[in-house]
Amino acid sequence: MPACLLPFQEDFSIDFEMLRRHVSHVSKVDGVQGIVINAHASEISSCGFEEQVAILNETLAAAGSTPIINGVYPEGSLEAVKVAKMAKNAGASALLVFPPGIFSGGANLRPDIAINHYRHIANASDLPLIIFQFRLADLGHSHEVLHRLVEEIPSIVGIKDVSDHPSFLEKTVRELQSGPRAISVFTAHNPWLLSSLVLGCKGIISGSGSTLPDLQVALYRAVANKDLALAQRISDRMYWTTQAFYSPPRIDQHNRMKEAQVILGRWPRAIVRPPLLKLPQLDIEKIRLALEKAQVYSDGAAPTL
Repeated sequence: MPACLLPFQEDFSIDFEMLRRHVSHVSKVDGVQGIVINAHASEISSCGFEEQVAILNETLAAAGSTPIINGVYPEGSLEAVKVAKMAKNAGASALLVFPPGIFSGGANLRPDIAINHYRHIANASDLPLIIFQFRLADLGHSHEVLHRLVEEIPSIVGIKDVSDHPSFLEKTVRELQSGPRAISVFTAHNPWLLSSLVLGCKGIISGSGSTLPDLQVALYRAVANKDLALAQRISDRMYWTTQAFYSPPRIDQHNRMKEAQVILGRWPRAIVRPPLLKLPQLDIEKIRLALEKAQVYSDGAAPTL
């Protein structure tokens, strides 16, 4: 499931025409099962509530029958409830719930705090919930807490895993995806996407999917079909874009994806809202070279033979 980017005009207002074209392009890729909007890739932290409403409505209009997963990003539970209700009323198919930044202060040691947050959202909307799993040292939950969340909040149906730890991810897949109530685990481990899929993840949720949706679909299908040789060839191509998009500083990762859209001729401009800044020209040239090596073009990626 690609997480779509958010195009802006020169004055930092949202370019809704370009958003509709972007969403339409991604949604038409064979194998894309859903689109994520109002999330990290769409610079949600710089968007107000009314903008989020408009972004979701425009996305729904452009995506056709493709399910839309709306991000729930607010720091407080009451504001998160407001977003959840809005998304439900607008017609979203599911919610992707981000943990509040305050969780980094030790919420994992008081699991009732995390459960309380997700329960507020679940009580406000009957939409399925996909929750984030970050590193334990940051905003993540232990497996014990994940089990409690799944058991106590029935509307949780998926986990987007960015734990950055293969053994932790494997345990999540083995325990929760194969448990009494199967929870789908989606990988967001772009630097080791192939490896994470081999561990058994049921899909991909990724910002780079907005630029490489066809390659990500092809990689997932190759792993699902147990064609490791083909999966490795696809991964070899994606290596170049992964290095270009996700190298330090990570704060620029979606900025780089926007520049890729311009290089590919899909967008007229790559604007980010402050405090983010335009990329140096040298970085843009690295992205151009990576796209060439990965054989990604305006109308999509070349087939992998």
